[in-house]
Amino acid sequence: MSTTATGQPGTEEPEHKPKFTFPSALTILAIVTVAVWLLAFLIPSGAYDRNDKGAPVEGSYHRVDSGQSFVDRLNDLFLAPVNGLYGIQDEKSGVVGPDMAGELYGSAGVFLFVLAIGAFITVVFATGALDRGIGRLAHRLGGRGAMLIAGVMVVFSVLGTVEGFAEETLGFYGLIVPLMLALGYDRMVAVGAIILGAGIGVLCSTVNPFATGVASSAADISLGDGIVLRFVMWVVLTAVTIAYVIRYAKRVQKNPARSLSGFLPGDREQTASDAGEVPELTRLHKAVLVLVALVFAFMIFSVVPWSSALTGKADATPYGFELGWSFPQLAALFLVAAALVGCVARMGEQKLSSTIIQGAADFISPALVIVLARGVTVIMNNSKVTDTVLHSIEGVVKGTSSGLFAIIVFVVNLPLAFLIPSTSGHATLAMPILAPLADFAGVSRSVVVTAWQAASGWMNLWVPTTAVTIGGVALAKVGYDKYLRFVWPLLAILFVLICVFVALGAALT
Repeated sequence: MSTTATGQPGTEEPEHKPKFTFPSALTILAIVTVAVWLLAFLIPSGAYDRNDKGAPVEGSYHRVDSGQSFVDRLNDLFLAPVNGLYGIQDEKSGVVGPDMAGELYGSAGVFLFVLAIGAFITVVFATGALDRGIGRLAHRLGGRGAMLIAGVMVVFSVLGTVEGFAEETLGFYGLIVPLMLALGYDRMVAVGAIILGAGIGVLCSTVNPFATGVASSAADISLGDGIVLRFVMWVVLTAVTIAYVIRYAKRVQKNPARSLSGFLPGDREQTASDAGEVPELTRLHKAVLVLVALVFAFMIFSVVPWSSALTGKADATPYGFELGWSFPQLAALFLVAAALVGCVARMGEQKLSSTIIQGAADFISPALVIVLARGVTVIMNNSKVTDTVLHSIEGVVKGTSSGLFAIIVFVVNLPLAFLIPSTSGHATLAMPILAPLADFAGVSRSVVVTAWQAASGWMNLWVPTTAVTIGGVALAKVGYDKYLRFVWPLLAILFVLICVFVALGAALT
């Protein structure tokens, strides 16, 4: 005789089928790695001849033997995470491996940067200053959270369009996520404000030397060519994106049940909109908060190429005050800052050491995600199939009308942007092939630059091969599947707007 869970006879207990759980970011990238590795067996290996600058020469594509045996390819798959961390690219062959001699190809700098950020943020939270400061700020803003979201997104968008501010945003999740929760929003609002704010700026780069600058140089045009079109795009697309995030934020604030990301234990308790008295900041708390603000302000100052941004010239001579820092220096900055905050807060050696270690440990997951994403590009590089993809694009865009040509350039660059999430690497490979094709279509080369960077930027808003997106959702503790549900309507809107802008730009040239 069957019984129910309460012991009553007559009914059978229903079977509970396990629900499908979307894989973690690490699993997704592992699947992508294997898929790209398998595709490399099907895509013929090939190469373009290179000029003195290392750029491919149009019409010079030819099939080549990758020189890889099955064992070599298997070794690339096996070592993908290792190469993604500290793989070295050989100067002569271009092959990436851990025992090569040449330039660092892996993401060791970004990896350590994320761990250093984790240590710094954890030390700051351990002082109690950030929690209390967020509470005071949320209490003062009250119902003006939309202004805060817009302000954050505008700042990130400006930095993105001027100097390609993207990976650097990984350091802001520890500040923005608690603030958005304190204002009654969810973690998705923080993700949208950071990823989409900076991402839309990079998508509409105006004088960004790492995207527009590299692409313009490869296309043999000035960085200022096409800046009017890109500026108008930036204004319109930034406004649309901000409105999209604010609309979602207001919906969640009004009805938390409509949150796409949901809430983790303790998230709702951080809401301070109805709070009465908020504890005052002590002098020590104020000192820590001032130090935090100075550290982030200095980080931004240290990475901006001021001469290129202010003059509009990609090859402008750096000003004397420019630091030109990158991830190794930024990692050192945040490690030193973590120790300095601990000293200011009088934490003591034992507590400070253990807090730094705990902070780095908490951020190991997003750091590993970044490494795996880089490992995918290593497989593409070593199997020599990237130029074959470029060659197929070369055949597609020839012989079309100007408006259609611009749209095709945008569309055909989308899969390439997935394979090469690095904007500078994508530009270096693609632009010398695509830019000369614009001459045959009667289109300004600047339109090709705009269409290319829009494709790169659009893809980098969501693809799992970019550290900005996959690392960001991991830092915010938001499921990647949930982020896709949140962002796909905006992606469709942006796709249409980009096609309209590049088509009009081509028609007016």
